[in-house]
Amino acid sequence: MKEDQNLEWKESWRDDYLRWVCGFANAEGGVLVIGRDDQGRAVGVANAGRLLEEIPNKVRDVLGIMVEVNLRHEDNKELLEIRVEPYPSPVSYKGEYHYRSGSTKQELKGAALSRFLLKKQGLHWDGVPMPRLTLNDCNPAALQWFRDKAAKSGRVDEQVLADGDTALLASLQLEDGEHLKRATALLFGKEPERFVPGAFIKLGFFITDDDLRYQDEIHGDLFSQVEKTLDTLRAKYLKAYISYEGLQRLETFLFPLPALREALLNAVMHKDYSSGIPIQISVYAHQIVLWNAGQLPERWTLENLLGKHPSHPFNPLLASAFFRAGYVESWGRGIEKMRRECANHDAPAPLFDPSMSGLMLTFKANPAHLAAALGEESARALLGLPGEGATAQPESQSATGEVTGEVTGEVTGEVTRLVLVCRDSMSRKSLQDALSLKGEENFRILYLVPALKADLLEMTIPDKPKSSRQKYRLTAEGRKLQATLMKAGKT
Repeated sequence: MKEDQNLEWKESWRDDYLRWVCGFANAEGGVLVIGRDDQGRAVGVANAGRLLEEIPNKVRDVLGIMVEVNLRHEDNKELLEIRVEPYPSPVSYKGEYHYRSGSTKQELKGAALSRFLLKKQGLHWDGVPMPRLTLNDCNPAALQWFRDKAAKSGRVDEQVLADGDTALLASLQLEDGEHLKRATALLFGKEPERFVPGAFIKLGFFITDDDLRYQDEIHGDLFSQVEKTLDTLRAKYLKAYISYEGLQRLETFLFPLPALREALLNAVMHKDYSSGIPIQISVYAHQIVLWNAGQLPERWTLENLLGKHPSHPFNPLLASAFFRAGYVESWGRGIEKMRRECANHDAPAPLFDPSMSGLMLTFKANPAHLAAALGEESARALLGLPGEGATAQPESQSATGEVTGEVTGEVTGEVTRLVLVCRDSMSRKSLQDALSLKGEENFRILYLVPALKADLLEMTIPDKPKSSRQKYRLTAEGRKLQATLMKAGKT
């Protein structure tokens, strides 16, 4: 037995535990058991008969809800079982709002409280009416832009597109009686930041994390922001590497533009605009890091996000408008498309980190392409690889190209890095530390599990995969790959 989302134990009753009852009522409901210790052992509760009458009255008077309180017997001891149903409306404890998440209780404040209250009303942030916003605040050019895109996509009825602006906004569910909704200001507003502070995109080119060379800010409606950001990246920030087909000279960007476009669209649609913080894109010679304020859907893990999942937009009205304009699909395939585009570009899969008060997404350049664009020595320096003895060679013959092509085949860059750092038998934490990775879940999904599946790594205690003494070592194939990589100079 252990505590979980729907179960909590307390040794004795205190009126303060009404907060836990409040948390269950605001979440999925649950059971609060009085008379168990933290290990789940029955220790009994004094005055069970009196509490059996008092607790329901206190819950009713303080929280305004009804609960079921039952007397249970276990090991000749009396326990109280308080059963709490989930409530459709918000429940407060003396003005505080508590919420059960996993096996913990949290007091909701700030943006989290706003999201909770909206959810209880069946609303999302972008669907809240904004009394100060009128049709005069909308940009006719942005509305016409949408009409042109929607006509090409075929996802909006032609008659609706031919009607006036008021009818168009109504068809997109962007009005609520007399008022327009928040999404309208973002999608079509002349000055969205008058109504939604921080609704813009910051771009910066970095040499190192503390060496910013130049930057840009992209303002305007969301459709314009996406287009202008992509144009600015192409024209000012992204480097290309040179290759040849016969006598034809080809220039190819280090990073796959379709994947960057998909990442940008996801950031714009899923951002928590109540944060007041702009989307931030940090461009380096060897990687691009995109961050936006937001969070995973409730109870989702990084593994859920990276696997097959349904569409779950944080801002449904924004997502619907981008879908109807033909910018995105509606089936939760954005991450799958990013990873596929990276694979088609011969680039590592993007890395996701939801631990930074938002979602951070990192695209890394293929080392061979980086060497072709910057030169072998510069590429090695950026990647932290030794330069001694390295010689500039044609891309098809370079050590980096050999490693990322012929040697590793379908093995990802993350797995290659893991193979390189593995020495003898190492614990999960030791491997993470060797790779300078902080996120355990990110390491497990993108590094450890793929290496095990590729038969490059094996467990030292395979019959007890969750053992606290579990370690990992290279298989024969893993040692062979490591030797080849090290011979090629990627130590």
